[in-house]
Amino acid sequence: MPDTIKGLHHVTALASSAARNNAFFTGTLGLRRVKKTVNFDAPDVYHLYYGDEAGTPGSVMTYFPFPHARRGRAGSGEVSTTAFAVPEGTLDAWEARLGEAGVPGLERVNTFGENRLLFQGPDGDGLALVEADDDRAPWTGNGIGADTALRGFHSVELRLRDTGPTADLLGLMGYQEECRQGNVTRFVLPAHNGAGTVDLAQVDAPQADQGAGSVHHIAFAVDDRAAQLQIRQALTEAGAQITPVIDRDYFWAIYFRSPGGVLFEIATNEPGFDRDEDLAHLGEALKLPQQHAHLRADLERRLEPLGD
Repeated sequence: MPDTIKGLHHVTALASSAARNNAFFTGTLGLRRVKKTVNFDAPDVYHLYYGDEAGTPGSVMTYFPFPHARRGRAGSGEVSTTAFAVPEGTLDAWEARLGEAGVPGLERVNTFGENRLLFQGPDGDGLALVEADDDRAPWTGNGIGADTALRGFHSVELRLRDTGPTADLLGLMGYQEECRQGNVTRFVLPAHNGAGTVDLAQVDAPQADQGAGSVHHIAFAVDDRAAQLQIRQALTEAGAQITPVIDRDYFWAIYFRSPGGVLFEIATNEPGFDRDEDLAHLGEALKLPQQHAHLRADLERRLEPLGD
């Protein structure tokens, strides 16, 4: 089982405006919207997916934009930063671009020997760009050149009051402790899809209050359903309370709450986002889960226009 997990699959967060969220991730950051669908449990709310050309696992940021949702309060027990990899030597260009766009929270730091640009998304989302030697192919269709564009996820940071139990969980999932800096411990998969790093920050802070700008859950990638069942059995034997396998149309998913309170998902790389759209037209049409297909007319009237 040590090589079952391939890295991050996707990161899902909450937003307060679908149009503003879409404009930021496709326009400001230059990602491709690879799917426009709805929340399985709340079909009057979009589920928007952004990533590389095909929505490759390890590149996909997704959002549930609840209209006018209140902003979350940062604290412990949450994903505090979602970091994307960019080519080495590009942070100056990115800092200028984000500054011109009025993006708040710009700050240059060096973490674990890596140059990093911190910034905030439209709802105060904790985001970062990290210079990395990363050969993943970027999406350039939104006007950002291949020499600058985002490559996919670099890492996530979890802020926890006690990192020990989550460190043990990551070990079970195949991660190895790589190094420490201050209160942060870095865990890396020996082989991964490019998004193989998780940082655990131990903090003395009140529990986070989830809202717009908060990460709802992080998903880890496995190749297929057989691998998913393998790790589900191992996690169950270790005491995790895990959901049955759920069909999410573009992947199969299982969920469980990690010891620090962060919701974890294990998602399959199959079948992918082109199962119901041609690759050239991903993310253009509103795609509905079968159980919500009868709501199409009402949803198309009620959902916020994205302003494509």
